[in-house]
Amino acid sequence: MEATRVALDSRFAIGAVDPRIFGGFLEHLGRVVYGGVFDPDSRRADAGGLRTDVREALGRLDMTVMRYPGGNFASGYHWTDGVGRREARPVMRDLAWQSIEPNAFGTDEFLALCGKMGWQPMLTVNLGTGSPEEARSWVEYTNLPVGTRWADLRAEGGRIEPWGVKLWCLGNEMDGPWQLGHVPAAEYAVRAQQAAKLMKDCDPSIETVVCGSCTPDIPTYLDWDRQVLEYIGDGADYVSLHRYVGNRDGDTPDYLAVPNSVDRQIEDMDAACRFVQGRRRSPRRPYLCFDEWNVWYRELAGDGRGQRAPHLLEEHYNLEDAVVVAGILASFVRHADVVRIANLAQVVNAIAPILTDGDRMLIQSIFHPFAMFSKRRAGVSLRVAVDGPSYRGRTNGEAAVVDASAILGPGVLHVFLANRSDSQAAAVSIEPADLRLSGLASAEILTGPGAKSENTWAEPDLLAARPLADVRVREGAARLELPPLSVAAASLRLA
Repeated sequence: MEATRVALDSRFAIGAVDPRIFGGFLEHLGRVVYGGVFDPDSRRADAGGLRTDVREALGRLDMTVMRYPGGNFASGYHWTDGVGRREARPVMRDLAWQSIEPNAFGTDEFLALCGKMGWQPMLTVNLGTGSPEEARSWVEYTNLPVGTRWADLRAEGGRIEPWGVKLWCLGNEMDGPWQLGHVPAAEYAVRAQQAAKLMKDCDPSIETVVCGSCTPDIPTYLDWDRQVLEYIGDGADYVSLHRYVGNRDGDTPDYLAVPNSVDRQIEDMDAACRFVQGRRRSPRRPYLCFDEWNVWYRELAGDGRGQRAPHLLEEHYNLEDAVVVAGILASFVRHADVVRIANLAQVVNAIAPILTDGDRMLIQSIFHPFAMFSKRRAGVSLRVAVDGPSYRGRTNGEAAVVDASAILGPGVLHVFLANRSDSQAAAVSIEPADLRLSGLASAEILTGPGAKSENTWAEPDLLAARPLADVRVREGAARLELPPLSVAAASLRLA
Protein backbone atom coordinates (compact mmCIF):
# COMPACT_ATOMS: atom_id res chain seq x y z
CA MET A 1 0.00 0.00 0.00
CA GLU A 2 1.15 3.54 -0.77
CA ALA A 3 2.71 5.30 2.21
CA THR A 4 0.75 7.91 4.18
CA ARG A 5 2.17 11.31 5.08
CA VAL A 6 0.75 13.13 8.11
CA ALA A 7 1.60 16.84 7.91
CA LEU A 8 0.93 19.40 10.63
CA ASP A 9 1.97 22.84 11.79
CA SER A 10 1.75 24.26 15.31
CA ARG A 11 0.40 27.52 13.88
CA PHE A 12 -2.73 25.67 12.72
CA ALA A 13 -4.23 25.07 16.15
CA ILE A 14 -7.87 24.05 16.59
CA GLY A 15 -8.13 24.70 20.30
CA ALA A 16 -7.14 23.46 23.74
CA VAL A 17 -8.35 19.90 24.38
CA ASP A 18 -10.86 19.99 27.23
CA PRO A 19 -9.98 17.09 29.56
CA ARG A 20 -13.71 16.58 30.14
CA ILE A 21 -14.05 14.89 26.73
CA PHE A 22 -12.61 11.84 28.50
CA GLY A 23 -15.63 11.24 30.68
CA GLY A 24 -17.86 8.29 31.48
CA PHE A 25 -21.45 7.47 32.30
CA LEU A 26 -22.84 5.56 35.28
CA GLU A 27 -26.54 4.79 34.86
CA HIS A 28 -28.92 2.67 36.90
CA LEU A 29 -29.15 0.21 34.01
CA GLY A 30 -28.67 -3.54 34.17
CA ARG A 31 -25.50 -4.29 36.15
CA VAL A 32 -23.74 -0.95 35.75
CA VAL A 33 -24.28 0.05 39.39
CA TYR A 34 -25.39 -3.11 41.20
CA GLY A 35 -22.93 -5.87 40.39
CA GLY A 36 -20.71 -3.34 38.63
CA VAL A 37 -19.20 -0.49 40.64
CA PHE A 38 -21.28 -1.34 43.73
CA ASP A 39 -21.32 -4.97 44.86
CA PRO A 40 -21.26 -5.37 48.65
CA ASP A 41 -21.49 -9.17 48.36
CA SER A 42 -18.29 -9.44 46.33
CA ARG A 43 -15.08 -10.49 48.08
CA ARG A 44 -13.51 -7.64 46.09
CA ALA A 45 -15.76 -5.00 47.71
CA ASP A 46 -14.38 -2.40 50.10
CA ALA A 47 -16.08 -1.34 53.34
CA GLY A 48 -18.49 0.86 51.37
CA GLY A 49 -19.49 -1.92 48.96
CA LEU A 50 -17.47 -0.55 46.00
CA ARG A 51 -15.65 -3.06 43.79
CA THR A 52 -11.93 -2.39 44.21
CA ASP A 53 -10.95 -4.21 41.00
CA VAL A 54 -13.46 -2.19 38.96
CA ARG A 55 -12.24 1.03 40.58
CA GLU A 56 -8.63 0.13 39.74
CA ALA A 57 -9.50 -0.57 36.10
CA LEU A 58 -11.52 2.64 35.79
CA GLY A 59 -8.57 4.49 37.30
CA ARG A 60 -6.44 3.28 34.39
CA LEU A 61 -8.85 5.04 32.02
CA ASP A 62 -8.18 8.30 33.86
CA MET A 63 -11.71 9.58 33.28
CA THR A 64 -12.39 13.17 34.25
CA VAL A 65 -16.17 13.57 34.52
CA MET A 66 -18.93 11.06 35.31
CA ARG A 67 -22.59 11.41 34.35
CA TYR A 68 -25.30 10.01 36.67
CA PRO A 69 -27.99 8.59 37.23
CA GLY A 70 -29.15 8.32 33.59
CA GLY A 71 -29.97 8.20 30.71
CA ASN A 72 -33.48 6.99 30.30
CA PHE A 73 -33.50 6.08 33.99
CA ALA A 74 -33.29 9.76 34.94
CA SER A 75 -36.68 10.58 33.44
CA GLY A 76 -38.46 8.48 36.06
CA TYR A 77 -36.04 8.93 38.96
CA HIS A 78 -36.79 11.07 42.00
CA TRP A 79 -33.54 11.88 43.75
CA THR A 80 -35.14 11.98 47.20
CA ASP A 81 -35.66 8.20 46.95
CA GLY A 82 -31.88 7.70 46.96
CA VAL A 83 -30.82 9.75 49.99
CA GLY A 84 -31.07 9.33 53.74
CA ARG A 85 -30.76 6.09 55.69
CA ARG A 86 -30.30 3.22 53.27
CA GLU A 87 -32.70 0.93 55.12
CA ALA A 88 -35.46 3.54 54.85
CA ARG A 89 -35.17 4.09 51.10
CA PRO A 90 -38.04 2.78 48.97
CA VAL A 91 -37.74 -0.10 46.53
CA MET A 92 -39.14 1.08 43.19
CA ARG A 93 -40.04 -0.27 39.75
CA ASP A 94 -37.97 1.56 37.13
CA LEU A 95 -40.05 1.92 33.97
CA ALA A 96 -37.17 2.89 31.69
CA TRP A 97 -35.48 -0.53 31.96
CA GLN A 98 -38.37 -2.40 33.63
CA SER A 99 -36.15 -3.33 36.57
CA ILE A 100 -36.39 -3.24 40.35
CA GLU A 101 -34.44 -0.32 41.83
CA PRO A 102 -33.52 -0.79 45.53
CA ASN A 103 -32.06 2.74 45.87
CA ALA A 104 -29.13 1.35 47.88
CA PHE A 105 -26.83 3.53 45.77
CA GLY A 106 -27.85 7.17 45.38
CA THR A 107 -26.61 10.75 45.33
CA ASP A 108 -24.21 10.61 48.27
CA GLU A 109 -22.78 7.22 47.33
CA PHE A 110 -22.18 8.44 43.79
CA LEU A 111 -20.59 11.71 44.87
CA ALA A 112 -18.37 9.90 47.37
CA LEU A 113 -17.23 7.58 44.56
CA CYS A 114 -16.46 10.62 42.40
CA GLY A 115 -14.31 11.98 45.21
CA LYS A 116 -12.38 8.71 45.49
CA MET A 117 -11.83 8.52 41.72
CA GLY A 118 -11.11 12.20 41.06
CA TRP A 119 -14.14 12.49 38.75
CA GLN A 120 -16.10 15.70 38.30
CA PRO A 121 -19.74 14.73 38.91
CA MET A 122 -22.40 15.48 36.30
CA LEU A 123 -26.00 15.02 37.46
CA THR A 124 -29.02 14.61 35.17
CA VAL A 125 -32.24 16.03 36.57
CA ASN A 126 -35.63 14.47 35.94
CA LEU A 127 -37.52 16.64 33.45
CA GLY A 128 -39.65 13.71 32.28
CA THR A 129 -41.84 12.87 35.27
CA GLY A 130 -40.14 15.40 37.57
CA SER A 131 -40.41 19.17 37.87
CA PRO A 132 -38.15 22.22 37.68
CA GLU A 133 -38.70 22.71 41.42
CA GLU A 134 -37.49 19.16 42.15
CA ALA A 135 -34.36 19.93 40.10
CA ARG A 136 -33.73 23.12 42.06
CA SER A 137 -34.09 21.24 45.34
CA TRP A 138 -31.42 18.76 44.23
CA VAL A 139 -29.02 21.66 43.63
CA GLU A 140 -29.74 22.90 47.14
CA TYR A 141 -29.13 19.42 48.55
CA THR A 142 -25.73 19.05 46.88
CA ASN A 143 -24.39 22.59 46.78
CA LEU A 144 -25.71 24.85 49.55
CA PRO A 145 -24.42 25.18 53.12
CA VAL A 146 -26.56 23.86 55.95
CA GLY A 147 -29.38 26.00 57.25
CA THR A 148 -32.09 25.22 54.68
CA ARG A 149 -34.44 22.27 54.25
CA TRP A 150 -32.58 20.22 51.62
CA ALA A 151 -29.07 21.11 52.75
CA ASP A 152 -30.03 20.06 56.27
CA LEU A 153 -31.27 16.73 54.88
CA ARG A 154 -27.79 16.19 53.43
CA ALA A 155 -26.25 16.95 56.81
CA GLU A 156 -28.61 14.48 58.50
CA GLY A 157 -27.17 11.84 56.20
CA GLY A 158 -23.68 12.60 57.43
CA ARG A 159 -22.36 15.11 54.89
CA ILE A 160 -21.99 18.59 56.40
CA GLU A 161 -19.95 20.26 53.66
CA PRO A 162 -21.61 20.86 50.27
CA TRP A 163 -20.62 18.52 47.47
CA GLY A 164 -20.29 21.37 44.96
CA VAL A 165 -21.72 19.75 41.82
CA LYS A 166 -21.11 22.12 38.87
CA LEU A 167 -22.42 20.19 35.83
CA TRP A 168 -26.16 19.54 35.43
CA CYS A 169 -28.05 17.99 32.51
CA LEU A 170 -31.58 19.34 31.97
CA GLY A 171 -33.21 15.99 31.38
CA ASN A 172 -32.32 13.24 28.94
CA GLU A 173 -33.29 12.61 25.29
CA MET A 174 -36.51 14.54 25.64
CA ASP A 175 -36.86 14.57 21.83
CA GLY A 176 -37.32 10.78 21.84
CA PRO A 177 -40.87 9.32 21.92
CA TRP A 178 -39.51 6.43 24.01
CA GLN A 179 -38.61 8.80 26.84
CA LEU A 180 -40.77 9.01 29.96
CA GLY A 181 -42.39 12.44 29.84
CA HIS A 182 -41.46 13.10 26.19
CA VAL A 183 -42.92 16.38 24.90
CA PRO A 184 -42.55 18.48 21.74
CA ALA A 185 -39.62 20.87 21.48
CA ALA A 186 -41.60 23.97 22.45
CA GLU A 187 -42.89 22.39 25.65
CA TYR A 188 -39.50 20.96 26.63
CA ALA A 189 -37.90 24.35 26.01
CA VAL A 190 -40.23 25.96 28.57
CA ARG A 191 -39.58 23.20 31.09
CA ALA A 192 -35.80 23.41 30.59
CA GLN A 193 -35.74 27.20 30.82
CA GLN A 194 -37.71 27.13 34.05
CA ALA A 195 -35.42 24.49 35.55
CA ALA A 196 -32.26 26.31 34.46
CA LYS A 197 -33.44 29.57 36.01
CA LEU A 198 -34.43 28.00 39.31
CA MET A 199 -31.22 25.96 39.49
CA LYS A 200 -28.93 28.89 38.66
CA ASP A 201 -30.81 31.16 41.05
CA CYS A 202 -30.03 28.55 43.72
CA ASP A 203 -26.35 28.31 42.71
CA PRO A 204 -25.15 30.75 40.01
CA SER A 205 -21.86 28.87 39.62
CA ILE A 206 -23.37 25.76 37.98
CA GLU A 207 -23.31 24.95 34.26
CA THR A 208 -26.25 23.38 32.44
CA VAL A 209 -26.58 21.00 29.49
CA VAL A 210 -29.79 21.25 27.47
CA CYS A 211 -31.16 18.25 25.56
CA GLY A 212 -30.37 18.44 21.86
CA SER A 213 -31.20 15.92 19.15
CA CYS A 214 -30.20 12.52 20.52
CA THR A 215 -29.57 11.01 17.07
CA PRO A 216 -29.20 12.33 13.52
CA ASP A 217 -31.87 9.79 12.47
CA ILE A 218 -34.71 11.39 14.42
CA PRO A 219 -37.24 13.32 12.24
CA THR A 220 -36.88 16.50 14.33
CA TYR A 221 -33.06 16.58 13.94
CA LEU A 222 -31.68 20.16 14.19
CA ASP A 223 -35.14 21.74 14.12
CA TRP A 224 -35.57 20.57 17.74
CA ASP A 225 -32.20 22.09 18.61
CA ARG A 226 -33.02 25.41 16.95
CA GLN A 227 -36.33 25.76 18.80
CA VAL A 228 -34.92 24.81 22.19
CA LEU A 229 -31.78 26.93 21.93
CA GLU A 230 -33.69 29.99 20.73
CA TYR A 231 -36.04 29.77 23.71
CA ILE A 232 -33.64 28.89 26.51
CA GLY A 233 -31.02 31.43 25.43
CA ASP A 234 -28.23 31.94 27.94
CA GLY A 235 -29.82 29.36 30.26
CA ALA A 236 -27.86 26.63 28.46
CA ASP A 237 -24.08 26.45 28.61
CA TYR A 238 -23.93 23.26 26.55
CA VAL A 239 -26.18 21.30 24.21
CA SER A 240 -26.25 17.52 24.38
CA LEU A 241 -25.50 15.11 21.51
CA HIS A 242 -25.79 11.30 21.65
CA ARG A 243 -24.49 8.70 19.21
CA TYR A 244 -24.38 4.93 19.12
CA VAL A 245 -22.86 3.16 16.12
CA GLY A 246 -22.41 -0.42 14.95
CA ASN A 247 -21.71 -2.82 12.11
CA ARG A 248 -25.30 -3.84 11.59
CA ASP A 249 -24.80 -4.80 7.93
CA GLY A 250 -21.56 -6.70 8.39
CA ASP A 251 -19.70 -4.19 6.21
CA THR A 252 -16.37 -3.65 7.99
CA PRO A 253 -14.88 -1.00 5.64
CA ASP A 254 -18.02 1.14 5.83
CA TYR A 255 -18.25 0.63 9.60
CA LEU A 256 -14.65 1.77 10.07
CA ALA A 257 -15.53 4.99 8.21
CA VAL A 258 -18.34 5.85 10.66
CA PRO A 259 -16.26 8.59 12.37
CA ASN A 260 -16.98 10.61 9.19
CA SER A 261 -20.62 10.73 10.24
CA VAL A 262 -19.62 11.73 13.79
CA ASP A 263 -17.64 14.61 12.27
CA ARG A 264 -20.77 15.65 10.34
CA GLN A 265 -23.00 15.41 13.43
CA ILE A 266 -20.64 17.66 15.39
CA GLU A 267 -20.44 20.16 12.55
CA ASP A 268 -24.23 20.14 12.08
CA MET A 269 -24.82 20.86 15.76
CA ASP A 270 -22.11 23.50 15.86
CA ALA A 271 -23.79 25.19 12.86
CA ALA A 272 -27.13 25.16 14.70
CA CYS A 273 -25.51 26.76 17.76
CA ARG A 274 -23.85 29.44 15.66
CA PHE A 275 -27.09 30.08 13.77
CA VAL A 276 -29.02 30.63 17.00
CA GLN A 277 -26.22 32.79 18.40
CA GLY A 278 -26.35 34.95 15.28
CA ARG A 279 -30.12 35.15 15.29
CA ARG A 280 -30.12 36.16 18.96
CA ARG A 281 -27.22 38.59 18.35
CA SER A 282 -25.63 37.17 21.47
CA PRO A 283 -21.94 37.21 22.47
CA ARG A 284 -22.46 33.77 24.06
CA ARG A 285 -23.05 30.40 22.45
CA PRO A 286 -23.56 26.92 23.88
CA TYR A 287 -20.77 24.40 23.31
CA LEU A 288 -21.23 20.72 22.60
CA CYS A 289 -21.56 17.97 25.18
CA PHE A 290 -21.41 14.46 23.68
CA ASP A 291 -22.74 12.97 26.91
CA GLU A 292 -23.58 9.53 25.46
CA TRP A 293 -21.54 7.73 22.83
CA ASN A 294 -20.30 4.23 22.11
CA VAL A 295 -20.55 1.20 19.87
CA TRP A 296 -23.89 -0.50 20.54
CA TYR A 297 -25.81 -2.72 18.15
CA ARG A 298 -25.78 -6.36 19.25
CA GLU A 299 -27.49 -6.50 22.66
CA LEU A 300 -30.56 -4.31 22.25
CA ALA A 301 -33.14 -5.90 24.57
CA GLY A 302 -33.65 -3.47 27.46
CA ASP A 303 -36.49 -5.13 29.38
CA GLY A 304 -35.35 -6.20 32.85
CA ARG A 305 -38.59 -8.15 33.43
CA GLY A 306 -38.93 -6.95 37.00
CA GLN A 307 -35.51 -8.21 38.12
CA ARG A 308 -32.89 -6.53 40.27
CA ALA A 309 -29.67 -5.85 38.37
CA PRO A 310 -30.62 -7.87 35.28
CA HIS A 311 -28.10 -8.66 32.55
CA LEU A 312 -28.96 -5.93 30.02
CA LEU A 313 -27.06 -4.59 26.99
CA GLU A 314 -23.93 -6.60 27.83
CA GLU A 315 -22.16 -6.05 24.54
CA HIS A 316 -18.94 -7.96 23.75
CA TYR A 317 -16.47 -5.84 21.79
CA ASN A 318 -13.98 -6.86 19.11
CA LEU A 319 -11.03 -5.30 17.29
CA GLU A 320 -13.04 -3.41 14.68
CA ASP A 321 -15.11 -1.85 17.49
CA ALA A 322 -11.89 -0.63 19.13
CA VAL A 323 -10.72 0.97 15.87
CA VAL A 324 -14.08 2.77 15.60
CA VAL A 325 -13.87 4.00 19.21
CA ALA A 326 -10.42 5.39 18.42
CA GLY A 327 -11.91 7.16 15.39
CA ILE A 328 -14.66 8.77 17.48
CA LEU A 329 -12.13 9.99 20.04
CA ALA A 330 -10.06 11.39 17.16
CA SER A 331 -13.17 13.24 15.97
CA PHE A 332 -13.59 14.85 19.40
CA VAL A 333 -9.92 15.90 19.35
CA ARG A 334 -10.29 17.33 15.84
CA HIS A 335 -13.24 19.41 17.07
CA ALA A 336 -11.66 20.57 20.32
CA ASP A 337 -12.84 24.13 19.67
CA VAL A 338 -16.48 23.13 20.12
CA VAL A 339 -16.66 19.71 21.84
CA ARG A 340 -16.08 20.40 25.53
CA ILE A 341 -17.53 17.33 27.30
CA ALA A 342 -18.02 13.70 26.25
CA ASN A 343 -19.12 10.63 28.19
CA LEU A 344 -18.47 7.05 27.14
CA ALA A 345 -21.66 5.11 27.86
CA GLN A 346 -21.44 3.05 30.03
CA VAL A 347 -18.40 2.25 32.19
CA VAL A 348 -19.04 -1.32 33.39
CA ASN A 349 -21.11 -4.30 32.17
CA ALA A 350 -23.75 -2.61 29.98
CA ILE A 351 -22.15 -1.42 26.69
CA ALA A 352 -18.92 -0.96 28.59
CA PRO A 353 -15.15 -1.41 28.42
CA ILE A 354 -15.26 -3.60 31.54
CA LEU A 355 -17.29 -6.75 32.25
CA THR A 356 -17.73 -8.55 35.56
CA ASP A 357 -18.81 -12.12 36.25
CA GLY A 358 -19.03 -12.83 39.94
CA ASP A 359 -15.64 -11.82 41.30
CA ARG A 360 -14.01 -11.98 37.86
CA MET A 361 -13.38 -8.95 35.64
CA LEU A 362 -12.66 -8.73 31.90
CA ILE A 363 -11.09 -5.78 30.08
CA GLN A 364 -12.69 -5.36 26.63
CA SER A 365 -11.09 -4.16 23.40
CA ILE A 366 -12.55 -0.63 23.55
CA PHE A 367 -10.85 -0.03 26.91
CA HIS A 368 -7.46 0.31 25.25
CA PRO A 369 -7.94 3.14 22.71
CA PHE A 370 -9.67 5.21 25.39
CA ALA A 371 -6.71 4.76 27.74
CA MET A 372 -4.20 5.47 24.94
CA PHE A 373 -5.88 8.82 24.19
CA SER A 374 -6.72 9.77 27.77
CA LYS A 375 -3.16 9.57 29.09
CA ARG A 376 -2.02 11.90 26.26
CA ARG A 377 -4.81 14.47 26.43
CA ALA A 378 -2.99 17.56 27.72
CA GLY A 379 -2.38 20.20 25.09
CA VAL A 380 -3.75 21.87 21.97
CA SER A 381 -5.38 20.03 19.09
CA LEU A 382 -3.66 20.62 15.75
CA ARG A 383 -5.07 20.38 12.26
CA VAL A 384 -3.56 17.46 10.40
CA ALA A 385 -3.34 16.90 6.66
CA VAL A 386 -3.37 13.22 5.70
CA ASP A 387 -1.85 12.53 2.31
CA GLY A 388 -2.29 8.87 1.46
CA PRO A 389 -4.66 6.22 0.14
CA SER A 390 -8.37 6.45 0.79
CA TYR A 391 -11.51 4.45 0.05
CA ARG A 392 -15.24 5.11 -0.20
CA GLY A 393 -17.50 3.59 2.43
CA ARG A 394 -20.90 2.45 1.22
CA THR A 395 -22.81 4.89 3.45
CA ASN A 396 -20.12 6.88 5.27
CA GLY A 397 -18.30 8.42 2.32
CA GLU A 398 -14.63 8.91 1.50
CA ALA A 399 -12.29 7.89 4.31
CA ALA A 400 -8.52 7.98 4.61
CA VAL A 401 -7.11 4.49 5.17
CA VAL A 402 -4.99 5.99 7.96
CA ASP A 403 -7.00 8.17 10.35
CA ALA A 404 -4.97 10.76 12.26
CA SER A 405 -5.25 13.38 14.97
CA ALA A 406 -2.66 15.23 17.05
CA ILE A 407 -2.25 17.11 20.33
CA LEU A 408 0.66 19.47 20.98
CA GLY A 409 1.65 19.36 24.63
CA PRO A 410 4.53 20.89 26.60
CA GLY A 411 7.68 19.65 24.87
CA VAL A 412 5.87 16.76 23.24
CA LEU A 413 3.69 15.97 20.22
CA HIS A 414 1.03 13.28 20.69
CA VAL A 415 -0.08 11.62 17.46
CA PHE A 416 -2.98 9.16 17.21
CA LEU A 417 -3.24 6.87 14.19
CA ALA A 418 -5.58 4.10 13.06
CA ASN A 419 -5.07 1.79 10.08
CA ARG A 420 -8.52 0.99 8.71
CA SER A 421 -7.25 -1.59 6.22
CA ASP A 422 -8.03 -5.14 7.34
CA SER A 423 -5.46 -6.68 4.99
CA GLN A 424 -2.50 -4.34 4.46
CA ALA A 425 0.09 -2.71 6.69
CA ALA A 426 0.44 1.07 6.39
CA ALA A 427 3.73 2.95 6.34
CA VAL A 428 3.28 6.37 7.94
CA SER A 429 5.52 9.43 8.18
CA ILE A 430 4.80 12.26 10.63
CA GLU A 431 6.18 15.52 9.30
CA PRO A 432 5.71 18.71 11.34
CA ALA A 433 6.35 21.88 9.32
CA ASP A 434 7.63 24.12 12.11
CA LEU A 435 8.52 21.63 14.85
CA ARG A 436 11.49 19.32 15.04
CA LEU A 437 11.02 15.89 16.55
CA SER A 438 14.00 14.69 18.57
CA GLY A 439 13.00 11.26 19.83
CA LEU A 440 10.33 8.89 21.07
CA ALA A 441 8.94 9.39 24.58
CA SER A 442 6.45 6.50 24.44
CA ALA A 443 4.26 4.64 21.97
CA GLU A 444 1.62 1.91 22.11
CA ILE A 445 -0.24 -0.15 19.57
CA LEU A 446 -3.45 -2.19 19.67
CA THR A 447 -4.00 -4.86 17.03
CA GLY A 448 -5.07 -8.48 16.79
CA PRO A 449 -5.65 -11.56 14.64
CA GLY A 450 -8.68 -10.14 12.82
CA ALA A 451 -11.62 -7.75 12.82
CA LYS A 452 -13.83 -10.06 14.88
CA SER A 453 -11.19 -11.08 17.43
CA GLU A 454 -12.12 -10.20 21.01
CA ASN A 455 -11.07 -10.75 24.59
CA THR A 456 -12.86 -13.63 26.29
CA TRP A 457 -12.76 -15.20 29.74
CA ALA A 458 -10.57 -17.93 28.20
CA GLU A 459 -8.29 -15.42 26.41
CA PRO A 460 -8.58 -12.19 28.41
CA ASP A 461 -5.45 -10.54 26.97
CA LEU A 462 -5.78 -11.36 23.28
CA LEU A 463 -6.36 -7.66 22.53
CA ALA A 464 -4.29 -5.26 24.61
CA ALA A 465 -2.22 -2.12 24.08
CA ARG A 466 1.43 -3.12 23.81
CA PRO A 467 4.61 -1.02 23.58
CA LEU A 468 5.53 0.11 20.08
CA ALA A 469 9.29 0.52 19.88
CA ASP A 470 9.77 0.67 16.12
CA VAL A 471 9.18 4.40 15.68
CA ARG A 472 12.15 5.91 13.85
CA VAL A 473 12.86 9.60 14.44
CA ARG A 474 15.28 11.15 11.96
CA GLU A 475 15.82 14.67 10.64
CA GLY A 476 12.94 16.05 12.68
CA ALA A 477 10.30 13.59 11.37
CA ALA A 478 9.02 10.20 12.51
CA ARG A 479 8.25 7.02 10.61
CA LEU A 480 6.47 3.86 11.64
CA GLU A 481 4.46 1.00 10.22
CA LEU A 482 0.93 0.14 11.32
CA PRO A 483 -0.27 -3.47 11.05
CA PRO A 484 -3.69 -4.08 9.46
CA LEU A 485 -6.57 -3.00 11.69
CA SER A 486 -4.56 -1.26 14.37
CA VAL A 487 -4.60 1.80 16.62
CA ALA A 488 -1.37 3.53 17.62
CA ALA A 489 -0.58 6.43 19.95
CA ALA A 490 2.90 7.97 19.96
CA SER A 491 4.32 10.71 22.16
CA LEU A 492 7.24 12.33 20.35
CA ARG A 493 9.74 14.61 22.06
CA LEU A 494 10.36 18.02 20.55
CA ALA A 495 13.82 19.44 20.02
